[in-house]
Amino acid sequence: MSFLEARGIWKSYTVGGNRLSVLRDLELCVDAGEMVAIVGASGVGKSTLLHVLGGLDRADDGHVTIGDVQVTSLPDTELVAYRNRKVGFVFQFHHLLPEFNAVENAEMPLRIARLPGAQARTRAEALLRRVGLGDRLTHRPGMLSGGEQQRVAVARALVAEPAILLADEPTGDLDEQTAEALHGLLREMHAAYGLTSIIATHNPRLAAACNRILRLEGGRLVPAA
Repeated sequence: MSFLEARGIWKSYTVGGNRLSVLRDLELCVDAGEMVAIVGASGVGKSTLLHVLGGLDRADDGHVTIGDVQVTSLPDTELVAYRNRKVGFVFQFHHLLPEFNAVENAEMPLRIARLPGAQARTRAEALLRRVGLGDRLTHRPGMLSGGEQQRVAVARALVAEPAILLADEPTGDLDEQTAEALHGLLREMHAAYGLTSIIATHNPRLAAACNRILRLEGGRLVPAA
């Protein structure tokens, strides 16, 4: 059995009074330790897929299993707790809280999980140093470059030691040089933390670095040519 399995996933939205099917009987199996790239045209549903896989959104039908947990069957309160503990998210736009500094942003999942403050701070500081921000711990997002902000977001995604990392266009808002550095960081963190990673990307270099590339088209995943 694969570490992550998505079976018969359907997801639709109502747009202008019309029902638009984004995911259509979608199937996905990912083995533990794999890094899988999801590619496809803008608006095809890559973000929707990641949101369903990670429990940020619920499918209309079908189920998602991660490890021995059927994520789609969890009640809302349990789903929130599971997502905070076991799923790391990195988005195109870092979504850092501007009023908090780098450490405070990175430790946020642990604070939500009610880990004692000293432990949360120690773990967040260690991860920020690991991603190259040891001299930026007390800087707020507005004092950081785009690449540095995204590194804080990576640290935040990993601070709770998740089972799976979901990254949605993580380099889409970065220049080429900064994006390449973040590619390397994601690969390093994937290996160092024994992650299973699914990355939605338009970046061919990032996709090529993954174990597999799947294309989302017509609401289903197919092997990329």
